[in-house]
Order: sequence, then C-alpha cells, then structure tokens
Amino acid sequence: MLFSRTTSAASVKSLGAGDLIDRTVRLYRRNFGVFMLIAAPPVVVGTLLTLGWSILTRTVIFPDAAVASGDTATYYFILAFGTANVWLVEIIATLVVMGGASRNFVRHLLFDEPLSFRQTYANCASRIWSLIIASTLITIAVGIITLFATYVGMIAIFIPVGLLAFLLSSVPPLAVVVCITVGLAVLYGVLWLTLLVVSRVAFVPQAMLVEGLGVGSAFGRSAAFSTWSVRRLMALLVFTTVATIAALAILYVPVAWFAWANGIELTDAEVVPLWLSVIYSMIGQLCFMLLSPVWMIGLSLLYVDTRIQSEAYDIELLATKRLGEIPDLPPDYFNPLQPALGHTKNRTTTLVQPGGTGSNSMLGLK
Repeated sequence: MLFSRTTSAASVKSLGAGDLIDRTVRLYRRNFGVFMLIAAPPVVVGTLLTLGWSILTRTVIFPDAAVASGDTATYYFILAFGTANVWLVEIIATLVVMGGASRNFVRHLLFDEPLSFRQTYANCASRIWSLIIASTLITIAVGIITLFATYVGMIAIFIPVGLLAFLLSSVPPLAVVVCITVGLAVLYGVLWLTLLVVSRVAFVPQAMLVEGLGVGSAFGRSAAFSTWSVRRLMALLVFTTVATIAALAILYVPVAWFAWANGIELTDAEVVPLWLSVIYSMIGQLCFMLLSPVWMIGLSLLYVDTRIQSEAYDIELLATKRLGEIPDLPPDYFNPLQPALGHTKNRTTTLVQPGGTGSNSMLGLK
C-alpha cells in the first residue's frame, strides 16, 4: 500500500526509496504495453528525425569524399549539433506526454480508471501550450544545472583527491582507499545538492495536470515539495542509470562485436559506416523509450506520496472516492476546500461506491 492509516492513530508510512523502486517496477511490468504505446510517438518521431539528419549529414553535407579529405572532426560536430537539437525537442515532447500520463495515472489510483493511450493524449491536448512552455523551461533549467554541477563536481572531486593522492603517495594502498572514499563522499554531496535544486521543478507536470494549476503556480507548487524527495529522487536516478547502462551494454556490445568481426575498426578516427551509425541511433532511442515511463511512474508516485506526507492527501482521495467530487460553485464564491483532482468535469468513469469491492490499496498492489 502507498499509505497505512489506522482509525486509532493517524500514522502515515512514507514511501521509502526501496518501496518506490519496487512499486515503479511492478506497475511498469503490469502495464508495459500501454506505457510503451504512450511513450512511442515522441520517440518514433525523434528517431526518424535523428536518422534523417544522420543520412543528410553523411550523404549531402559531408559526402564520403569530404570526410576522406580530413573533415572528420567537423563532420562529427555537425552531426552531434543536429542530433542534440533533435534530442532537446524529443525530451520536451516526452515531458509533455509525461504530464498527460501523470493525470491518467493518478486517476488510475483514485478511480481504478485504466491507463489509456487515448486519455493520456487527451490530457496533453487540454493543456498543450502550458505543457510545452513548462517542459521547455524545465529542460533548459535542468540542462544548465547539470552542466554547472558537472563542472563544479569535477573540480570538487579532483582537487581533494589529487591532494590526498600526493600526500599519501608513500602508502599506495592507503592512498587508494582514502581517495576512493573521499571521491565517493564528494560525489554524493554534489549529487544531493544538484537533485535538491532539480527537485524544485520535478513535479511541475503533475501540479499542472492533477491540480489544474497554471505554469507559474505549478513551479511554485513543485518547489514546495523539494525537500521531501531528494533521497528518493537519487535512488530513482541511480536505478535508471544502472538500467540504462545495462540496456546499452546488452544492445551495443553484440553490434560492436559484429562490426569488429566484419573488419570495422571502431577505435580509429575514421567515420563509422552509415548502417552502424543508424543502428547506434536506434538503440539509444529504444533505451529512451523503455526508460522514460519509469520516470513518469516514479515521479507520479513521489508526487502522491509527498502530498500524503505534507497535506494528508490520502484523506482527500478517500473522501472523493467515497463521497464524490466537490460540487462546482459560482466563480465569485471562495471555496476553502479544493478537489482531489482539478478540472475533472470530463470524468468518464464512475466513482467507487461505499461497500464496493475495490482494492484497499491506492496502488492496486497487495
């Protein structure tokens, strides 16, 4: 269960890092087909654009004769520049889809509504411009923060590690142990501070689609949750990073072996064959499509759990589930109560009635 509340005590058990990953994986496995269908459109379009840019760069901008004449570095720069722009647009589009999916996901928790490709994209269409603006701002902000953190992190690690290695050079085993320990400790600190900043924008799509907030209000709302989720965000990041590395290794290594067996030297400065570049691009896009739903599920679970911890959101959900929606009031009437889900006029499913046989778990997990 996402939460446990007894009649005698209002004690709420927080969703720990291990619980978060466990529930994310189980929900992902149960709804794998739907999540792949939801994640596919941005990735498919991005794959086609990436392949098109690769072919255009290789056959028109830099034909084989130009590459052979020594323009390898320029070729790779132009290729990377175009590919990076495609990835930027693809990430923004994926964040838009994640926003629509988060509302569908929370409705799944509340009303047992099936996860649906159609409903997810209908949610996206209802707030498309706000989602695009928010997703663009999030992508730019996270990119700048990541670049800055990488630069600062390298300095923060290399200076103390280098100094300790010099001071303990007379005792190599001790130097290795101390340098690794200090390096990992500094890396953890830098990562924690980075995620503390990134967490301030992590729940913007959920705040927009679940609560019906505007772009500015959603950023403020997400920032209010930042201190609750850093360690769990770190666990989710580590999990997805390890999964990405494993997936890339499983897919890249056989292709590299096949290329090496056919006489292609992957370590020299020459441009790799076009077919190999295409396969590499498709593998990267496939991994992105496989893992983007993990972030959507994990962030949605964190969003619900954070609201439970800070606002007793479980009571709000339970009241809505049992008693129905708060009725609409005139615009000039101040309503101190807010609905569990904003903008729910177009609900297509029926609320679970008292005494029903619905699951007692907000996640539908035993």
